[in-house]
Order: sequence, then C-alpha cells, then structure tokens
Amino acid sequence: MQPIPNISIVLPLFNEVENLQALYDALVPVVESLHSNYEIIFVDDGSRDGSFDVVKQLHQQNNKVRGLSFSRNYGHQTALMAGLQHSIGEVVITMDADLQHPPALLPVLYDEWKKGFDIVNTRRLEVEGVSWFKKWTSKKYYQLLNFLSDIPIEPASADFRLMSRKAVNAFIELPERDRFTRGLVRWMGFQQTFVDYKAHARFAGQSKYSLLKMLRFGLDGIVSFSSRPLRLSFYVGLIVFLLGCIYTIFAIIQFFKGDTVQGWASILVSVLIIGGVTLLSLGIIGEYIARIFHEVKQRPLYFIKEEVGVSNQKDQS
Repeated sequence: MQPIPNISIVLPLFNEVENLQALYDALVPVVESLHSNYEIIFVDDGSRDGSFDVVKQLHQQNNKVRGLSFSRNYGHQTALMAGLQHSIGEVVITMDADLQHPPALLPVLYDEWKKGFDIVNTRRLEVEGVSWFKKWTSKKYYQLLNFLSDIPIEPASADFRLMSRKAVNAFIELPERDRFTRGLVRWMGFQQTFVDYKAHARFAGQSKYSLLKMLRFGLDGIVSFSSRPLRLSFYVGLIVFLLGCIYTIFAIIQFFKGDTVQGWASILVSVLIIGGVTLLSLGIIGEYIARIFHEVKQRPLYFIKEEVGVSNQKDQS
C-alpha cells in the first residue's frame, strides 16, 4: 500500500497533447523538491487529439500520475470538480495544463499554506501574448461582476490555487451544477491569501476559450452570485413605465390643445424601447429559470469513460 500523498496536483485539460510532456517535465522536479509524497491528476475533458494517450504514457513512466477521461466535454469547471473529488492529498493545487500557470510558483504556494492559510489564491500581474481587447473586456467584466455581486472577486484571479484538505472537502459539498469556482472559493471563507505571478504565453496550441465560451463563463459568474440583474430589470421596466405615463399625459394634453401631428416616429420609438426592455427582462428571468431547471434535474456532473491509476488509489483512501 502506497502512503497517502501529501500534495495532489489537479490538471484539467482539453486537447493539450502538445503541452503534456513539457508540463510533466517542468512540474515533477518542482514537486519533488518539496520533499513530499505527491500525485498528479490529469482530468481529460473529452479531448479528441489523443491527450489521454499521453497521460497513460506518463503513468507508465511514473505511477504517481493518475488520469480521468470524461465521456464527453463537460467543461473546465466540471473537470476541476472531478479532480478535486478524486484527490486525496492533504494539500491540493489546481492549475491549467498549458504552462501559463508556472510550476515554479508551487513552493511559494506551499510555504503560504504552512503559514496557516487554507486557500492560497493567485493573481496575474501580466499575461504574455494577450490582446488589449481581452485585457480590457476582462477588466470591465470583473468590475461589472463585483458591482452586481455581494461576494468580492479578485479581477486578476484564476483557477490556479492551493487548497487545504479541509477547504477541498467543503468545496466538494457545494451542490451546484453550474459552477463558478472562483466565486465559490471566495464565498466559502476560510483563511485566504493571494500570491502574485506573471503568466507566460501558452507553450503550444491555442486557447480553448472562444468568445462564446467566455461570454457563457462570464454569465455563469454573474447569475451564480447575484440576483441584482432581476432587480435591475424591474427598475428599468419601472422607469420605462413611468416615462410612458408621462408621455401619455403629454399626448392627451396635446390632443385637447389640437396640436397633435400625424406620424409614426414617436409610436415606433416607444414600441422599440418597451419591446426591448421586455425582451431583456424576459432574457434575464430566463437565465435564472434555466439555472433552476438544471439544478432540479439532479443529473450527475460527469461520466468517466476511462481512468488510469485512480481506482486503486481511491481504494486506499
């Protein structure tokens, strides 16, 4: 029986076949320098490029490498959850598999945990190779999120963090299906701190976050941690209704004064504004109803198609 690992490294991945060997080569010496037993858990989120074949090869090189392969693509946040559920280390570190999260930072995170912090978050100071548009939209998104949310979320944070076993167990108990990990971690509390780092450009390949996925991810964060959009839609509707009442009074006065002019512009503008507000409000309400719909179905978060080195390890926990 192998000893329980002191450190678990959880690495969600999707079509990262070009990065995995380089990541492993960079990661293992750093983890071994901490003089702790460890496990490295790769969670393959339905890759189609043979990424899991590389994970199996790495397991043959080092039996401390574990792997989970999903039956399809369930999303990065679900892959993070699966890795945390299958980890058994006293300390769990989550990071991306594209080498933008520097393995050299792991000893710094570990030292912060030894100081008594249950959660050690990271904060990007700079990202190489990222366009000004993405930086600007990211900044504005977090400003909007923090305006709407009751839970403050660090604008430059990422899912690169260390969590104690106590914090991981608490996180796993959270039952949400649509998960926004950064917000959930902040919501949990515990002793938390931040470590700054400079994110490097991807080692190989392209980002899997398209504009549509980024919008979906951003909407998940807002809807998960705020009901204010519902209130805002009510207030906007109320303002438009009051303006409509004022305009109605004005039109009646003009009618009795005989100053009415035949035309369609004012009617068209009124219809467009009211219709737009109505559709926007229905869209906001629909997002929250969709959340309720997803939650009440109580479907499993994911199905595992294949695994390597995980089942035996779980049996020993």
